[in-house]
Amino acid sequence: MKEPKSPMGRMWHLYKTGGITPAIASMLGSSNAQQMAFIRQVSRDQRKESALDTPLSEMDAVVFDLETTGFNPYNGDEILSIGGVLIKGGELEAAEPFYRLVNPRRKIPPHISELTGITDAMAQEAPDLMQGLHDFLDFIGKRVLIAHGSGHDKQFLNAALWKTSKVNLSHRVVDTMMVAKWLEPRRKSYGLDELLESYGIEITYRHHALHDSLMTAKLWFAFLERIQAKQVSTLGDLYAYLSRH
Repeated sequence: MKEPKSPMGRMWHLYKTGGITPAIASMLGSSNAQQMAFIRQVSRDQRKESALDTPLSEMDAVVFDLETTGFNPYNGDEILSIGGVLIKGGELEAAEPFYRLVNPRRKIPPHISELTGITDAMAQEAPDLMQGLHDFLDFIGKRVLIAHGSGHDKQFLNAALWKTSKVNLSHRVVDTMMVAKWLEPRRKSYGLDELLESYGIEITYRHHALHDSLMTAKLWFAFLERIQAKQVSTLGDLYAYLSRH
């Protein structure tokens, strides 16, 4: 591939291929350039990892949730908060959980503020998206991700990662909603509230990224017992079963 001749072309070429030059650092700001470099490095490292042979009983994972300003990241909606808890196998890790507000750089719709408790004033004091992603990826490391109804979260993470760093999410993701559909194909509802109630898990504070992450982790632990009873022992085995349903 020939390198572009124009200065902007050369910077864009380096940006796309992962190089960070002083010129780019100057253009983005040194802090943002370092954060972008970190995000891109995490993405490259993760593509080299294969977690499929990992026993579910030993799997290091982050159960996470996002709150957002709406449902369409490609039409102006943004991430408002990110929450996550560390687990290993069927237990919570003792490490401190993750929670960040993110400044969406737009007004929060009133119904979203009412739902999440996040106001414009709170968001304006929060770190920007690049910082939030940097901190979250640092928290995740190379762990598997678990979320309920993960399509929404993956869509927003991919949009945010592409907007800030021109990479896509490369971590393995397990969706507890898909697991529930496999384990209980005749259920009428697979919403988080209904599943938490069915499994006797206390509902604390819904639509708060950290609280939802913790409740989803407890739901995953309940599912894990049923998964292992079906002789499904590795992440690869689980993916194979989920792909059939």
